Amino acid sequence: MSIDTDPTPAADAPAPTRQLSHLRELESEGIHIIREAVSELERPVLLFSGGKDSVVMLHLALKAFWPGRVPFPVMHVDTGHNFPEVIAYRDRIVEKYGLRLVVSSVQDYIDDGRLLERADGTRNPLQTQPLLDAIAEHRFDAVFGGGRRDEEKARAKERVVSLRDEFGQWDPRNQRPELWTLYNPRHRPGEHVRVFPLSNWTELDVWRYIEAEGIELPDLYYAHDREVFARDGMWLATGPVVEPREGERVETRRVRYRTVGDMSCTGAVESDAATIADVITEVAATRITERGATRADDRLTEAAMEDRKKEGYF
Repeated sequence: MSIDTDPTPAADAPAPTRQLSHLRELESEGIHIIREAVSELERPVLLFSGGKDSVVMLHLALKAFWPGRVPFPVMHVDTGHNFPEVIAYRDRIVEKYGLRLVVSSVQDYIDDGRLLERADGTRNPLQTQPLLDAIAEHRFDAVFGGGRRDEEKARAKERVVSLRDEFGQWDPRNQRPELWTLYNPRHRPGEHVRVFPLSNWTELDVWRYIEAEGIELPDLYYAHDREVFARDGMWLATGPVVEPREGERVETRRVRYRTVGDMSCTGAVESDAATIADVITEVAATRITERGATRADDRLTEAAMEDRKKEGYF
C-alpha cells in the first residue's frame, strides 16, 4: 500500500487558518480600540508623557491612521519635576510626527495659588486638578491612557472603556460590562470616558513589542551611570528637584528606570541592562511590579492609587 505524498489539498478540505502571534493580537486589539473610540466620540485626546506605555500607545495610533496623521492631540500633564531627557524626547516625537501637544502645568497651578506644594515635595498627586481642568477646557470626551491591568490592584479593576462622571471621578461599581469585546462609550454631557488600549498588555509584552517594532525610547530606560542616593528602598537621582537628607550618601551607581515620572518619587533600579534584549531578560525574571518597586507615591497605602483614581487621576 503506497503512501500519498501529494501536498495538494483536497477540494473539500478546510482552508488553512492563519494565527496571529500574541504580540500581533495585542496590537490588533489596541488599534481596534483606538479606532472604535475615534469613530464613536468627537474630541479624543491621548495622554503622552514620553514614558514607554504612552510611547507604545502613540505607536498604535500612528499605525491605526497611517498614512494619514493622528486625528487628535496629545496631552501631557507636566509636574515640572520631569526628567529632562523625557521632556526632550517628548518634544522631539511631537515635532517628528506633526502632533498637536496640549500641556497642562502643575507649576502654573502652584504659582497662582490654585495648588499648594506638598510637604514631601512630590507632585504626582497634584496632577489630578490640571488634568480635569484641561479635559473641561478643551471638552475632551475620550482620554486615551496607557494603564495596564498588571500594574497594580486599582488598575486591574478598570474596563477598557471606563466612565468618568461630571466631576471626573471614577466609581468602580459604575462601569459597563464588555462582553465579546463590545465597548460602550456613551456618556451624559459633562462626563467623559478613559480608554485604555493596553489593558491586556503586561510590562513584558510592552518591551517585546518595543523590540519587535524598533521603537525609540528615552535613554534612561537603559542602564547608565547616575548619581543617586538610597531612600525608602529606592535609588533616587540627585538634582534640584530632590536632595539627599542628612545621612543619605550620594554615590554613582549603574541604574535604569522601569517607569518615568516625577523625579522626586520615581526610583531607579540597579541594572546592567543596556539593550532592549537585556531589559526583556531582566523583566522576565522579576517578580516585583514596576510601580511597586519604583514609585514612592504608590506605596503610601494599600489603596493609594485607587483613592487617586476615584478623584480623577489617570
